[in-house]
Amino acid sequence: MADHVVYVLECADGTLYTGYTTDLTRRVAEHDAGDGAKYTRGRTPVELVYHERYETRSEAMSREYEIKSLTRAEKERLVGLADEPEA
Repeated sequence: MADHVVYVLECADGTLYTGYTTDLTRRVAEHDAGDGAKYTRGRTPVELVYHERYETRSEAMSREYEIKSLTRAEKERLVGLADEPEA
């Protein structure tokens, strides 16, 4: 089983936070309790909106960097928060 997880949270203020963990349930709970990353502490509650699993830490960390490099619009499309254009 893939033990390395890259995740995206939507914070209470509507911003998106990307992180890495080996225990997704615990880490989301930490963020939600205000004990996670400094960025999310004042932006609770948070909601898990996306995650990907990887076999190695290296793969996961590379993907985390890629996601963090995306624009807001690209992240919204990735996690499914973007409005679909009307046909």
